[in-house]
Amino acid sequence: MNKKSTFFPVRYRMVFGTFILSMIVLFDRILISVAKDPVATDLSLSDKEMGWVLSIFALGYALFQTPSGYLADKYGARKVLTVVVSIWSVFTALTGAVYNFFALLIVRFLFGVGEAGAFPGMARAIFKWVPVKERGLVHGINFSGGRIGAAIALPIVAWLIDLAGWRMSFVILGGVGILWALIWFWWYRDNPKNHKSISVGELKTIEAGIQEKAQEKKTISFKKMFGSRTMWLLMIQYFCSNFTFFFCLTWLFPYLKTKYNLDVVEAGFYSSAPFIFGALGNWFSGWMVDFVYKRNKWGLSRKLPAIIGFTLATIGIIASVYMNEVTGAVIFISLAVFGADMTLSPSWSTCLDVGKEHSGTVSGTMNMAGNLGSFFTALAFPYMMAFAGSHTPFFFLAAALNLIAIPIWLSIKPEKALQLTK
Repeated sequence: MNKKSTFFPVRYRMVFGTFILSMIVLFDRILISVAKDPVATDLSLSDKEMGWVLSIFALGYALFQTPSGYLADKYGARKVLTVVVSIWSVFTALTGAVYNFFALLIVRFLFGVGEAGAFPGMARAIFKWVPVKERGLVHGINFSGGRIGAAIALPIVAWLIDLAGWRMSFVILGGVGILWALIWFWWYRDNPKNHKSISVGELKTIEAGIQEKAQEKKTISFKKMFGSRTMWLLMIQYFCSNFTFFFCLTWLFPYLKTKYNLDVVEAGFYSSAPFIFGALGNWFSGWMVDFVYKRNKWGLSRKLPAIIGFTLATIGIIASVYMNEVTGAVIFISLAVFGADMTLSPSWSTCLDVGKEHSGTVSGTMNMAGNLGSFFTALAFPYMMAFAGSHTPFFFLAAALNLIAIPIWLSIKPEKALQLTK
């Protein structure tokens, strides 16, 4: 342990590492959307088949959220993040080796299984390293990394595919993930006091601001967790939030390209704008969570940003439907994503509030429900279009889900910890 304080606290360096990981997560995830046309052409896939390719990731991702969170709580973020990042990076690279629809489904499902541990693992690291009063902004920073990563990925990946082909692009991004996993295992420690660079002063700040005081961790009861009203409310509202955002990760690029007759570069430029606004929404919401919390309004610090966010998402989605020009549509879709991403920091902060030492499991379970929303988004878009002959019903469905989430947040009580042990 370093007795002297450092200019840049060690916990902020940890957050920088998870911020980079968030960028990698979305970089790897959005690649298949940008590569949709060459992948579909090479493998002779229809839009409905591509819908399954895009959604099967979300299914694997959703189903393994709770197990990944449980493993992060049990074994720590150091081992779990190293393993899961390595796993999904291998399957990212293997995506470039598939030659038929069935093989692509298997690889993308296993890619989702690997990525499932990313954010629950990060949540566990934040719980151990970051005081409560700083968590709102930290969650905002981490999720903004994903949005910035996605925004950067759209033009870079389009260029990379043009330069190296879609198969080699997956291999290159897989290698980046492996590199991050090796650095994380070398640098990170599950207990801050075991990190050689941390100062006595910073360790006192961390220990005074975290909620885990007991030395012995009791076994979690999944029956109690799934019997909790608060857990179900968190799951439902996160389902609503992810339904909106996952559209941008999967169908926004091809939707704008086709509807407004754009070339690849134009579609990449316009599709990146909502992700930039998503990053801004994360920062603003994270700041608001901490600002209100420091004024001794714990519950309001979680509820207010989420309610504002879902309101903006509802307005943005509905307005985008009536835009005849691509610029107007992108402006309102960006407003919707800004709002949807305002819900992330309060959601994950609440999971740490109510889950405490089981925060990885609780956050993973909420994220499981959210990504079932992602699974249905990727399928609903092409199937509703085929059924109705218009994209409008899909957007009204997304708006309705955002509207439903508003009264849900009025019923959530972040100050009341869940009783999860046997």
